[in-house]
Amino acid sequence: MPFGFDTRVLAMARQFAPGSSALIALFARRAAAISLGIIVLASAGVYGVSRSQSNAELTNEYGIVDSAIQSNLRE
Repeated sequence: MPFGFDTRVLAMARQFAPGSSALIALFARRAAAISLGIIVLASAGVYGVSRSQSNAELTNEYGIVDSAIQSNLRE
């Protein structure tokens, strides 16, 4: 083959194959996107629950939990 044609073809084929660092970066980008989606869904759920309960109910629940923690710490 004239003028190193086969070498150029192999070099171009290897150029487009992602290296290990590119695969790690792709994985990290996907993991970050999935994590961000989970954070958004969890935040929306907490916001929805906090809006549906009144302040008196939340205060009462926090008081119950606080008293349970205090009684367990005394033991």
